[in-house]
Amino acid sequence: MDLSIITVNTNDSDRILDQIASVKDGAKGLDYEQIITDNGSTDGSIEQIQKKFPDVKIILNNKNLGFGVANNIAAKNSTGRYLLFLNPDMRVMPGSLKKITDWMDTQSKVGIASCRLTYENGDLNIGATPRRFPTLFDQVVILLKLNHLFPSLLNKYLYHDIYHDKEVEKEVEVDSVRGSFMLMRRELYDKLDWAFDPRYFIWFEDVDTCREAKRLGYKVIYTPIISCVDYVGQTFKNLSTVQKQKWFTDSMLKYFKKWQPWYQWLIILILRPVGIIFVRFHALLKSN
Repeated sequence: MDLSIITVNTNDSDRILDQIASVKDGAKGLDYEQIITDNGSTDGSIEQIQKKFPDVKIILNNKNLGFGVANNIAAKNSTGRYLLFLNPDMRVMPGSLKKITDWMDTQSKVGIASCRLTYENGDLNIGATPRRFPTLFDQVVILLKLNHLFPSLLNKYLYHDIYHDKEVEKEVEVDSVRGSFMLMRRELYDKLDWAFDPRYFIWFEDVDTCREAKRLGYKVIYTPIISCVDYVGQTFKNLSTVQKQKWFTDSMLKYFKKWQPWYQWLIILILRPVGIIFVRFHALLKSN
């Protein structure tokens, strides 16, 4: 089998049916499977999928296991030469998955690839572009929300040098790509024995996997040969900002503990409550 497309569903009935329909057009010419791994949805989305797309494989989890673990469960039940981790709030273009899979066949040193992620009107979605590996500086900026006051503080982290220099239409080796559209070589998955480190509930698991890929000698590539619409944030729209901040900073701590010097982890640990208080205070102001 050429391609296994894996999607984690958690009450995503608003978008997932459109995503599956787009996959059917995007994967024409491929021997592929789509696996939906469901984190205890109660919105009827699974029933809708079963009715409209009976050929889609569904794995039911009794509760929300998180992004990484749910993807890993599906990956263990997949058979494709490549694995595409695709969020439910994505829409792929006709023929695009065949095109990027054929491209991967010519790129033996590439372990992970992602494509040009856009808004619905086709404009580049800057919020969905690759990231450099996190540093203490940029993560403290994010933690304390300083980027809302001084956006340029994150220019380097967000690869703005690439995108502002019109390099967006060229293939570029990057540090990490988003887990919303992550194409992985089976060989890399087999070496890691997981797609995403199960220590992360959600967030940072994609950058961690990209770092593991580079550790093993693979390249991580952004390629604009295809585009995909990314409705960023739709998957998390029902979560409170405080809950998102707690999960995000918990994963930040785990990332720094795994990859960075101990003192950087300690600084994040000390500042984490401050960041959560900022978010809670902002949420209170917004509600009033």
